[in-house]
Order: sequence, then C-alpha cells, then structure tokens
Amino acid sequence: MKGKIPFGFDGIIVNSGKKSIISIKAPGNPALLLSALFFTLLFFTHGCTGHQSQIGRQWSFDIPPDYLREAPDIPPFWISSYDGVNEFLEKTVKKGQVEIIGVSAGGRPIRAVFYGKQRQGKGTTTFSGSLGFGDVRAYRGHDHDKTVYMAMAAVHGGEFEGIVGMVNLISVIETGKDLRGMEWPGITEVVSRLDRIVLIPVTNPDGRARIPLRMELYRDTVFTVPEFLNTGGKPDGSITGWPQIKEFIPMDFSKPGFPGGYPNDAGVNFMHDDFLGNIQPETRALFDLTEREKPDLIINLHTGAVYMRMDRPLGEPALRPVFDTLFRYVHSELALRGLQRTNDPVIEGNPENASSGVYNLDGALNWHCGALSVVVESPSHAFSANSTTRERQIESPDNLLNAQLICHQQSMKFLAETGGRSKWLPARRP
Repeated sequence: MKGKIPFGFDGIIVNSGKKSIISIKAPGNPALLLSALFFTLLFFTHGCTGHQSQIGRQWSFDIPPDYLREAPDIPPFWISSYDGVNEFLEKTVKKGQVEIIGVSAGGRPIRAVFYGKQRQGKGTTTFSGSLGFGDVRAYRGHDHDKTVYMAMAAVHGGEFEGIVGMVNLISVIETGKDLRGMEWPGITEVVSRLDRIVLIPVTNPDGRARIPLRMELYRDTVFTVPEFLNTGGKPDGSITGWPQIKEFIPMDFSKPGFPGGYPNDAGVNFMHDDFLGNIQPETRALFDLTEREKPDLIINLHTGAVYMRMDRPLGEPALRPVFDTLFRYVHSELALRGLQRTNDPVIEGNPENASSGVYNLDGALNWHCGALSVVVESPSHAFSANSTTRERQIESPDNLLNAQLICHQQSMKFLAETGGRSKWLPARRP
C-alpha cells in the first residue's frame, strides 16, 4: 500500500500515509498579512505567467510510505519546513525587516529578510546599456560602491541544508549565536562591514510544501529516497533522477508519479525557467528584487555534493577571475575546517577544481542585474555517497550547518574585502 500526498493551493500535511489537507497559516504580523493579501490579490488578478492550467487543481501522488518516514531526534537547530521558517522569522527577526517579495505559482508568500539600508541609486541606463557604455556605475547609480550580499535557498524544495543554514545565519545576525548557542564572531564582524544583506530562506515554497518532512531519515549510502523526494519518481518508488528531471518543463502532474520538490505548482523548475519568455512568478519576484537591490553577489544554495562545492556560473566572461577569488575564499576555509577532501587550503582552494554550470537562473540573474550569482552544492543529511561515483563521506547535521555558515561567512568576507561589482571591473568608457 502506498501513501498519497495531495497538494494544491491550500498546502499539504501527511500523517501515516493518509490524505489530509490544511490551509496555509496567515502570518501573525499585520504588515505581513496585508502584504500577503496584496500579493495574493495580484496573483489572482493577473494569474501566473504560463502553465496556468495546473494551478488550483487538486493532485494526489503515490509515494511508498517508507519514503515519508521522518528522522528521529531532529536537532533543535534544524528548522527547514516552510511553516517552521515563517514562525522563526516572525519570532526572531528584530534587527532586520521581513518582506513578502512575491507569491509562488501555488499562492504561497515568498519571504525575504533585509538588513542594512537599501541602495538608493537609480542609475541612468539598463545593465546592458552600462556594459555597452563601459561603466556599470551608470546602471547602479550614485551609491554604486555600496556592497549588497544576497543569498537564497530551496530553489529546489527537497534540498533542506540551505534553509537550515540561512535560518541559523539569521540567528547569528540577530543574537550573535546560531541555534546551537555557538558564537560566530567572523560572521558578526563581516556583517558590520556590508551595506546590505538580503536573505531568502525558502525560494520555492510550493516545492518545499510538497515534501512534508522536517528532516529525512538518514539512509547511509542509499540515495534513492532523497532523490525520489527531490527529483521525483514513479509509483513503484524508482527515481526520475538528475538530469532526467529537466527533460520536461513544465511537468504534467496528471501523469503517474511524484514530481518531487524541483517544480513549483505550475510544474516548472524555475532554475531553468523560460527566462526570455513567460517567466514564473518566483522568477519575476527574483528579477524585481535584484533590479531594486542590485546585489553584488548572490549565493544560490542547493544540495547535491559529497563535499560542499561551489560551481562556476555561466555568465559574464569578465567575472571569471572574480569567481576564482571567491572560490579561494570559501574552499580554503572549508578545507581548514576539515570539510573538504583534504585539509590543504591550496589544493581545495584551486578554482580549476570548480565544475562549470550551464545556462540557468544564476546566469539569467547575472545578465539581468550584474551580480555574480553562484550555485553552492551541499552534502546531504539523508545519504552519504555520490550517486554516480559512490564516493562516501558521512557528514553530521552539525558539520552540514558549519559548512553552510562558513560559506556565508567567507562569501561575505570576500565581498567586504574586494569591494563589490564597482571595484571588480574598472570602467572602460571610450
């Protein structure tokens, strides 16, 4: 007998394989509630751009009940669910501001946390125009030299590590300590040196809500279950897998099988959206946000590596040496903390080790607003082996969190010490 997961606009909850539907909790903060109502009205007035036929319908998917077993003894610092994150933000964020930046295809608010002052410069041209002119300052405006750090997690809803890391990063910024009570003086110090920080803990709330687990059961070297939950699979429990999951965008939810946490409720994995056509509301929210904030650096947190790995984005060729420097900052420190294959910062910090990405959301964001946008792949809490090479490395939840926070710390340190987009590339005006 298989468990069934229903989902639609109302969200989901699953208990013992039985179907149960609950509504999304309205935020307790009146300002957030008003924002949610506004964006929801906007959503229903204008609709989701493209692939609307699947929105609002009720789908039910067969999943082997064993796949829905949650890990026992979940650490208190492991906050990863959509509702859990929202409750954390409402309770914890005092120094920053929480804002609903958009609404998902399925009608769920997308929240971001902001620290520091927003960039005030308006600029006189588009980003493309500034490249043609030879001076990006014409796009960024008079405060072009302000440094803006942005990070987003759970673009794929079945990848929990980035969410947990960002929640704990917010805790460090707000209280000086992560949710384990551990101080991170390096983060506290570098945060004070940046002008603006923008954090999105759950970028794909539809995909995250489709997987009703706070923490998956640890499966040792068996990657089938976490891969099934994230990339989808057939009713018999076999996986769709990566990169096969990318063959059909949008996914047809009426076909047998489970779509996993990759797509939104319109069936679109917006990591590979139709960026120059009918984009999804999540992508629209990110484009609008980055146009407004003009970040220098965007860290896009995923799960899918044996050791934490930063991938080289497909973007402006002029930013390749900038990425090389960022890679050294992050990977060298991870090596020193024992979170790479070796403890040698020279070996692990060599940017020639970086895998090259393809055209995706990060490249689109780069060409949209000029930010260096980079995917970071984390090891998994659910299994300990690479699905292709079978290379094995067991990481504890504590190490997974440490790697996330080190990545944020070193990425922010890189930005603070290199000065951002206006300093990375000199003006080349005729």
